[in-house]
Amino acid sequence: MRRESSLLNVIDVEATCWDGQPPPGSVNEIIEVGLTVVDVPAGRRVSRHRILVRPARSAVSDFCTELTGLAQAEVDRGVTFAEACRILVEEYDAGERPWTSWGEYDRRQFARQSRADGVACPFGHPTERTHTNAKAVFAEAYGLRGRPGMDQALRLAGLPLEGRHHRGEDDAWNIAALVLDLAGRGAWPAATAGRRAAT
Repeated sequence: MRRESSLLNVIDVEATCWDGQPPPGSVNEIIEVGLTVVDVPAGRRVSRHRILVRPARSAVSDFCTELTGLAQAEVDRGVTFAEACRILVEEYDAGERPWTSWGEYDRRQFARQSRADGVACPFGHPTERTHTNAKAVFAEAYGLRGRPGMDQALRLAGLPLEGRHHRGEDDAWNIAALVLDLAGRGAWPAATAGRRAAT
């Protein structure tokens, strides 16, 4: 039986975006949460998930649809941001499990939107060090001066890009493959490999 403490949540979000400045009154809002559960000690991706989120203060632009493949009609069928946060906590132990994303954008977007919506951040208080920046770990492990995008990192690691880039569910799955590559090299931080990080 798999021990719950061995699991890591890999998160990738897509948000409303524009080719240039947002329209007046609009803000970036999460429209998709991709999540892959990884058992780091076992070296495998356990499951993949997708939560569509209905934006409240913005609309999906043509630019956003071209980038992500997500259209307004699809995200209109999604849940509210508050409900997405509840799902993350209740179904994926977001407040307890360590988690990672490619860079800091996802962590910051959750913090921003949680404040704006008056919703508790599903990943706990910002001072709790449960988040690992997988991009930074990869750059250090591979001795890179810059921090590569996820697609470039996959090429450097000799891994295939599975699915569509800039689709949250697929990106989380691919980031999880990079996490396992790093773990196999002994480069993944032990503090988040199988237990809650210290606060």
